[in-house]
Amino acid sequence: MLVLVSYDVATASPDGAKRLRRVAKICQNYGQRVQYSVFECKLAPDQWVECKSQLLNTVDLGIDSLRFYFLGSKWHSKVEHFGAKSVPDFESDSLII
Repeated sequence: MLVLVSYDVATASPDGAKRLRRVAKICQNYGQRVQYSVFECKLAPDQWVECKSQLLNTVDLGIDSLRFYFLGSKWHSKVEHFGAKSVPDFESDSLII
């Protein structure tokens, strides 16, 4: 399944900056960055459980936010891209960065 992960981490404090880096690193381990705080992650169900757990254990839900959009397995027909950034190629062995 393809999951779009977006986040907003409060960075007014040094702890917030650390959380932001940790959240980005977790997302990079599971998917491809498509915007500054947005990742497309092609995940098996067990990977999704692990990714979500890591993210929820990292953010401060009192001041940060996470959003997950589930595009499913037929995501090709649900995503349109226009512009300069490269598009993740989940069908190849390596992702386009």
